[in-house]
Amino acid sequence: MARLIAYVDGFNLYFGLKHSGFKRYYWLDVALLARHLLKPGQHLVTTHYFSTRIRNNGRNAADQKRQNDYLEALAQQGVQCQFGHYLEKKRKCWQCGANWPDYEEKMTDVNIAFQLLCDAFDDGFDIALIVSGDSDLTTPIRRVRERFPTKRVIVAFPPGRYSNELKRHAHGYLTIGEDKLRASQLPDRIIKPDGFALSRPAPWS
Repeated sequence: MARLIAYVDGFNLYFGLKHSGFKRYYWLDVALLARHLLKPGQHLVTTHYFSTRIRNNGRNAADQKRQNDYLEALAQQGVQCQFGHYLEKKRKCWQCGANWPDYEEKMTDVNIAFQLLCDAFDDGFDIALIVSGDSDLTTPIRRVRERFPTKRVIVAFPPGRYSNELKRHAHGYLTIGEDKLRASQLPDRIIKPDGFALSRPAPWS
């Protein structure tokens, strides 16, 4: 059996779902999704999910709770979550001169690249499945192909996301269809070992 590790770019996936009007699929079991994308003769070793926790701005407590519940639900399914951080940047309106702070998500692509290369050097997979449409991941894909010619890298584009560069440098690619999203939802209610219940947020139904 060919060993496969999935690497999920959480923000790229989220915005692909959002821009495609697929809010009802936010409660997505990414490990189950990866299993639904397996070909015959492939075995899922593990699923890595890369994201950044929402910053508290005093007005987004509900958003934070939804994200925290979702991340805990993924952990209950055995998904390995890794987090980046937000970098504060100053924005300015060139017409009125007003300034305000904005935040840019950082480190996700670096974390994916690092984990991908570490797993390749450790011979952790035969096939890497990268769920993202971020062209910044082209370089680590190229490096894996150069250093490990027997390993394969497949890109799964989230809905509404696409990159010609990723397509050109991966061994293969596919676009995740709505049927796979629908079939890969987490249970509406998940009971943790301590008895705490995690529920699908009502706005995601």
